[in-house]
Amino acid sequence: MTQSPANGTSPGWHRADDESPEERDVAGDVVARVLARAGTARSEGATVHTTSDGEQLDLVERAALRRVAGLSTELEDVTEVEYRQLRLERVVLVGLWYGSADEAEVSLRELAALAETAGSQVLDGLLQRRQKPDPGTFLGSGKAAQLAEIVAATGADTVVVDSELAPSQRRALEDIVKVKVIDRTALILDIFAQHAKSREGKAQVELAQMEYMLPRLRGWGESMSRQAGGQVGGAGAGMGSRGPGETKIELDRRRIRTRMAKLRREIAAMAPARETKRSSRRRGAIPSVAIAGYTNAGKSSLLNALTNAGVLVENALFATLDPTIRRAQTEDGRVYTLADTVGFVRHLPHQLVEAFRSTLEEVGEADLLLHVVDASHPDPEGQIAAVREVLADVPGASDVPEVIVLNKADVADPEVVARVRLRERRTILVSAHTRQGIDQLLELVEAELPRPAVEVDVVVPYDRGDLVHRVHESGEISCEEHTPTGTHLRARVDEALGAELAGFPRGHGADPLAV
Repeated sequence: MTQSPANGTSPGWHRADDESPEERDVAGDVVARVLARAGTARSEGATVHTTSDGEQLDLVERAALRRVAGLSTELEDVTEVEYRQLRLERVVLVGLWYGSADEAEVSLRELAALAETAGSQVLDGLLQRRQKPDPGTFLGSGKAAQLAEIVAATGADTVVVDSELAPSQRRALEDIVKVKVIDRTALILDIFAQHAKSREGKAQVELAQMEYMLPRLRGWGESMSRQAGGQVGGAGAGMGSRGPGETKIELDRRRIRTRMAKLRREIAAMAPARETKRSSRRRGAIPSVAIAGYTNAGKSSLLNALTNAGVLVENALFATLDPTIRRAQTEDGRVYTLADTVGFVRHLPHQLVEAFRSTLEEVGEADLLLHVVDASHPDPEGQIAAVREVLADVPGASDVPEVIVLNKADVADPEVVARVRLRERRTILVSAHTRQGIDQLLELVEAELPRPAVEVDVVVPYDRGDLVHRVHESGEISCEEHTPTGTHLRARVDEALGAELAGFPRGHGADPLAV
């Protein structure tokens, strides 16, 4: 039973006979602090916007689709699909405590934030000290029975487990608590499904969901049970009892595999368009900067601060799924691109990593990586490690120069900032909201971008204005003047453009071309 706060124990703590009193006290404090912050993970009113964020029309559209209390997710008629509003689910969080209490608190707090981002209301929490999960029910049998009591007492309709459950564990736990049980992976997939907007993003999320769902299909009732295929014992069996050869659950599996194959073909068909855009940028020698980092670290806010892009900014996990690429310009006139990528999280489902591989390729193709870190988070080192773990599987990403951008400097703990700077070689402290450090970051980006390798001093005829435009776009111009015969340019350009300009007459008094 849930204990009253009056007796000195938090309402989120529930006694377990296999734990020591000290462990119970520590776990109780952890859950109490997590529950005290419930409701703060996602709040449109609490999201701070700046003039760089623009009108945020996408945020208004997203808020209109939020789950609302009192409405069911069950559809009575297929025509409701397009217009339904989902109910606000009431959830109980469940976690295991393996290492330190601080690690357990960070993980459970993140689970609460994920649940709230998905549109749920966190009612209670349960934390158990174990060396490893129970192979049958994830929790021990006694703890699972206590969880059933908590669910009944709070009126929760969903249990969210802070780990990836095996199909058998989920089924066994559902049989005990009598409500829906989902794991961390399913929760993240649900958030991605809500937030995906582009055609490619929606296809990637659907593919990841189906890969997760396939081994977890569960049959209920006679319509799902395997039908007899020959002479079997029992009354009424034998001839006439043979089924059509395929049960409903087998049919569902076949349909899912067929749909997955179609989605893979669609995603593969979209890849050339993305590659064409990247090739165009490479051909034009336009340098690229990728923004990556943990979810809700402020990547989109930073992109807006750097470029006034006006992309969606929300105090929520995985607010951005579809990559955003914007053009920017250095003080000396060089054009480059900034790419905002999907955020990462601890134990990011491998299905999502595979599905979003084409999106993550933006990082591997970049000339500079801005690794954005939430400096106000209690465990930024853990976030940095989680991001690097995912990027390690992205081809070419490990070779891209990395700068740790410590964001949210206005609310960061100076001791945490100093701790990260001691561990990381290249860091810069900024605040996308107050613009603290933004000018210094722009200077750093300008210094780190690759510089054109070829020096040219030529007179370009006026009928080749396209070449002059390309020099302006991708080169560094030190001198430009208009002469009777054409435009005199002294500049640095890439090798391909330098080869095209080599055939034009040199400017008067110029040094030989340095190719």
